Amino acid sequence: QVRLVESGGGFVQPGGSLTLSCAASGRIFRIGAMGWYRQAPGKERELAASISSTGDTRYADSLKGRFTISRNTTKNTMYLQMSSLKPEDTAVYYCNAQIWVDRTYVPYWGQGTQVTISS
Repeated sequence: QVRLVESGGGFVQPGGSLTLSCAASGRIFRIGAMGWYRQAPGKERELAASISSTGDTRYADSLKGRFTISRNTTKNTMYLQMSSLKPEDTAVYYCNAQIWVDRTYVPYWGQGTQVTISS
């Protein structure tokens, strides 16, 4: 059974920083693309950042220059370094990973971690 667990969320003031982690565990042969999604209250879930298996990264336009996504393929972990945080970054952040299962990639999700930006 594959499991994704996020950690690192919390409450910070505007302008602060946080680093989220996502750890994948279980019977994992290969992980493809990974990504961080976020869902603010009353809004749909949106892609914040993604990273391919070869390290190519993409960011939502509003996050470029403030967020950095990275991964450690040896440890099956992914990170999201967030800086210059704004109240509008408040959301539940979800980890997503494409896990190789039975000759195809299957998307898995973590349970989410709350990030609250407020003064």
